[in-house]
Amino acid sequence: MRARAITPERAVEEVRGRIDGAPRETWRRVAVDGAPAAEPWVLADALAGPLRAAGRDVVRVSARDFLRPASLRYEFGREDPDVYYDEWLDVGGLMREVLAPLEPGGTGKVLPSLWDSERDRATRARYTAVQPGGVLLLDGALLLGRGLPFDLVVHLTMSPAALARRTPEEEAWTLPAFARYDREADPLRTADVVLKTDDPRHPALIESV
Repeated sequence: MRARAITPERAVEEVRGRIDGAPRETWRRVAVDGAPAAEPWVLADALAGPLRAAGRDVVRVSARDFLRPASLRYEFGREDPDVYYDEWLDVGGLMREVLAPLEPGGTGKVLPSLWDSERDRATRARYTAVQPGGVLLLDGALLLGRGLPFDLVVHLTMSPAALARRTPEEEAWTLPAFARYDREADPLRTADVVLKTDDPRHPALIESV
């Protein structure tokens, strides 16, 4: 693999082109995957405007709004990296409320959020209808290797040193989970697009050689 330096604006354009090149008759489920230190929501937000300008309906969803209740996340303590990896995300809820409705023949009605993890209660959000040809932009961490049916995955990778440097001290306990993710999910090879984001001002597109 090799890294090709690009601007943040060009990174958005590269991904937008991948999404907008798909047929307009079907929905597209796009994941922007990366550790919180990589701020995957920034890229997902940046994609929304250009896609809407190109005539695509867009719905934004964050995996952090599909975490399991605190009683389940903290059952074995608040700082267990394996529980963080395996149990924090409500995979079933994300599949049922967001991804399955956008499969061929689905309803097209998506629930943009399910659980407010700060208040530890349901968000009571309303369903959003996604028009045919519309795009789901989902940001989150540790999304691969769970059997979730994405049509395009963008992975934001960071070197271990950069990840440790940009992760707040109070969240450093999560770092082993991301090391495990690299080993087990192998996002560098399984994602459709990989961007190196050690410095978000100077990303690089990782290409196979």
